[in-house]
Amino acid sequence: MRVLVVEDERVLAEAIAEWLRDDAHAVDIALDGDAALQRLGVNDYDVVVLDRDLPRVHGDDVCRALVEAQSPARVLMLTAAAEIGDRVAGLHLGADDYMPKPFAFPELAARVLALGRRSRPAVPPVLRRAGIVLDPGRRQVARDGRYLPLSKKEFGVLAELMRADGAVVSAEQLLEKVWDEHTDPFTSVVRITVLKLRRKLGDPPVVETVAGVGYRIP
Repeated sequence: MRVLVVEDERVLAEAIAEWLRDDAHAVDIALDGDAALQRLGVNDYDVVVLDRDLPRVHGDDVCRALVEAQSPARVLMLTAAAEIGDRVAGLHLGADDYMPKPFAFPELAARVLALGRRSRPAVPPVLRRAGIVLDPGRRQVARDGRYLPLSKKEFGVLAELMRADGAVVSAEQLLEKVWDEHTDPFTSVVRITVLKLRRKLGDPPVVETVAGVGYRIP
């Protein structure tokens, strides 16, 4: 999934991003509300991890802007204010979930994954197609009972192809969902990752190239 982490404490923002990247998500970082709004205006995100107390533009206003724009992105709001009234206020603003600081990284990652499932058409928690079983929660992949050691990007690409349910996914879409904003849009990284993924999945081949369009698992 594509995730935006909006947090003004750089060390914490980087820590959250690295934890989510370990789950094969593409993660961008904004250190203030103004930067968050700029990224939200350019990129499509599945989930926004949003600190409430932000400089320049308050987190509440970022949340309101997402709601007013009818953005499909789900919002996980973070704040040091843990009172029930604060949580209720955050949810009333349009946040989909709310976590007080300090928090446990595994719980945050699980909540991001759950929200990401809600930002798209409903799919089962464990994906199955062409003999492949992909479990995003455990970050495990098996084909015909054989577990496969995939890299983060290989896992992310396979997850997007399986979520597409047989539809073609373009290289641009894969770049948008699996890599972050610093990736060169003209890079061949998607093609190379698909080649490596095919090797690991083995025979018979399951990832099909649709010339000039993209990739699919029929």
